[in-house]
Formats: sequence, C-alpha cells, structure tokens
Amino acid sequence: MYILILGNIVSKCNKLIDLARKFNIEVVTCNDIEQAIETFSIKNVVCTFADLSINTADYFKQLNNAKINMPTVLLGQASDMQKAVAGIRMGAIEFLPFPLDEDLLEPILNSLKKDSSTGPIARDDKTLKLLQMAEKFAKSNATVLLRGESGTGKEVFSKFIHTNSNRADQNFVSVNCAAIPENLLESELFGHEKGSFSGALTKRIGKFEQANGGTLLLDEISEMDASLQAKLLRAIQERVIDPIGSTKPVEVDIRLIATTNRDLEKQVAEGGFREDLYFRLNVVALELLALRERPGDILPLSQFFANKYAKQNGIEDTIEITEESITKLEECYWKGNVRELENTIHRAIIMMSDNIIRPDDIVISPMSLQMMEQEKPKPVAAPRPAANPLNSAASAYGAIDGLDKGQTAKIAANNQPSAMIGKTMQEVEKELIISTLNYCEGNRTHAANILGISIRTLRNKLKVYEEEFGI
Repeated sequence: MYILILGNIVSKCNKLIDLARKFNIEVVTCNDIEQAIETFSIKNVVCTFADLSINTADYFKQLNNAKINMPTVLLGQASDMQKAVAGIRMGAIEFLPFPLDEDLLEPILNSLKKDSSTGPIARDDKTLKLLQMAEKFAKSNATVLLRGESGTGKEVFSKFIHTNSNRADQNFVSVNCAAIPENLLESELFGHEKGSFSGALTKRIGKFEQANGGTLLLDEISEMDASLQAKLLRAIQERVIDPIGSTKPVEVDIRLIATTNRDLEKQVAEGGFREDLYFRLNVVALELLALRERPGDILPLSQFFANKYAKQNGIEDTIEITEESITKLEECYWKGNVRELENTIHRAIIMMSDNIIRPDDIVISPMSLQMMEQEKPKPVAAPRPAANPLNSAASAYGAIDGLDKGQTAKIAANNQPSAMIGKTMQEVEKELIISTLNYCEGNRTHAANILGISIRTLRNKLKVYEEEFGI
C-alpha cells in the first residue's frame, strides 16, 4: 500500500512521511502529473497528497480521462484557500495547509491503513456468534456475501475475515461500487491497456489484479450496473479478467467478499440483478444485525468512540459515560446503526464538560426519534376488577370449551392474590416479567414500557434469571 506525494514538496512533508511509516504505509514521490498517472498503473496507490501549485484542473482531467478514481488531498499555503476550494470542487477530498499538522494527518492515514491488529468491537452474544461463524469459514476460499443495513459494520467484518484467512499477509483491496461512476467502474475493476480509449495514456492495473493473491471487497455490489454484472460473473467463475483493450485474458487468484444493504432477492425478481450472479455470490452469507438488535455492543462501541474522539481533541484522560447516558444510548433506535452512534458520540465529546458524557450531551437524530415513536407500544388497559374475583374468574374460564370444573377451579385459584402467598418478592417479580415478555412476544422494548422499567434494567434482570434459574 502506497501514498503518493505529487509536486516539489517532499521537503515540506517530513511529518507526513514519518507518520506514514508508523502506519506501515509506503511513500512514493512524483514531480509531474504524467509520472503520477503512470505510477497509479503499476503500484497500489491509495491516496495522493498533491501540491496545490500543480495544474489541478489538468490533474483531475487526466484522472478522469484515464478512468482512475484516486482520493486526493491538496497541500499548500493557508493563503491559497480560494484555489483549495476550487480544487475540492474538482474532486479533492481535503486541503491541508503548511506546515502540516500531525493531528490532521493522522485521521486520513488511519482511514487508509489496513488495520489487522484489531477486530470488530463486540460484547453482545449475537455478534460474538457471528464472529465465530466468520472465523470458521475465513480459512476457505469461498465467496462471502455480507448483508445488513447501512452502518452495521460490513467492511469491518470483511477485514476480519481477511485477517483470519490464509491470505492475511496479502493485499486487502476495497472497491465501493456505489461511489464510482458507471463509466469508470469497469476500468477500476479490470484495468485497461494503453490507448484502449481516449485518455488512456498508460496501462492501468485494475483492482482484481491489485488484489491478486489476497482479498477483494466489492462494497454495495447491488449498485453495480447490469451491463457490468456479466463481466463480473465470468471473473468469479473462471478466475480470469479481460482488461479494457486487451486481447489476452489475465488469470487472477482472489478471495471475493461482497456486501449489500438491499434485498437482492427482490432485485433479482425485478430484473435489476442477475440471478446467476446472485447464486455465485451467495455461497456463504452472513446477515449482520442492526445495532438495536445487539444492545450489548452499544457500551463498548460508545467507549471506543469516546476515547478515539477525545484523543483527537487533545483529551488524554479516559472519558466517563454516566449510567443515565448509557440507558439513553441503549434505548435509542439507531436508524443509522454504528455510523450514527459514532457521530453521536463525536458530538457528545464536543458538548461535554469535565470529561463526562451526560444525557444532555447526547443528541439523538430526528430519524431515530421518529422510529422510536413509531415503535412505542400503545398503552395497555388494566383489567377491570370483578366484584367477586373467584366466582368471576371461574365463570369466565368455565365458558371455555374443553375445561372441566376441576381445571376451571385450579386456574381461577392461581389467578387469586392468595396464589402469591408463600412466594418471595423475587419469584413474584420474575413471574411478572416473564409473563409480560411472553405477552409482548419477546419484544423487550414493549415489555419494558409496560413494566415501567428501562431496557437496561430488564436485560440485567433476565441475565440474573438465566444464571440462577436457567431461563
């Protein structure tokens, strides 16, 4: 993995070069645009840091002509802000002024780095089971399809599978099929020969070849145009690709992982996705759960993001999240899943005081608030008390077919307050909680609202019941 420094600015980029080495990212330098375009064809360059004094319009034009999608950070003087804004409009992702600040460089390099030292942050039993499954089939070469809502961590799981595979020491190459224009995606995936189309000044190696021997992630594959799906199908089946303009197929040895947040079966039925490609991809499938379905992950993720953004803001102390704040986080719907949680914690770090995140520091998005309102159960009316509880209960139950007098009397007796005599408060509470949970068909949010307790309290009590009573 490389970053490329473009222009006569190497002497001003010592901090960038030193930091890249810490992230195990190699650095290559080029003095002109033509040399850079050629380098993109032969090295796995993941980002360019370009001198703002180059002809940025010509640079982005040549990238477009060569059908190269290259994240570019512009570097220059703070007084060059007008040129920087123009460059960002052309396609640059960021502008950093000289002298370079490590605190600004680190997040960029961190996002580029192949992080194989840590896996997904997980504490919930459901997530841990998914990770166990992923680790089992990571050693095979089977194609993996990861499904789940946006923000559930599909790319994190992809890297986890790669890290635990026999290809861990080889490249992990990611392509976002939704982020690259249709006319560029074919060249991005399969590469092209020099002169194969207007603007193809040099040969370009595609992502399939860059991932040769390693893992290729096709993110949001459901967004791929139908015309390109046939070519992808051949690459998966035959393990050969046809670069644009080439007369010879190129053999590739890759492990393919695809992700989607769409209903692929529905897309197949509607003709938007090839059925044969669907079956090729769906060899091993993992359905990643929404964050609201694995509440045990919320606290460790929140703590991780809190420490991460505290450090970025120059706070070295560990951040405390109050119990009330934890309850608020765990009761949120999280429409945007982990990505929304991260943004919420980032905002809370900015809003907090005394290195403590309090409930007022946590601002829930309108979309999640709307979903929480929709999920809120309707009030349940309490049953009207009968004048003679025993006779009323016996009469009601006796009207049910199939119950004899003995059964009716037994059921009526069990519904009397006297049936609770001799039981401890803990046993009565347990029966009430389990009965309410059964009434709500296992929906903990609804059950907690009816019982008048928080989801966190309900979960803690259920955990105690599981440990003590084996429920």
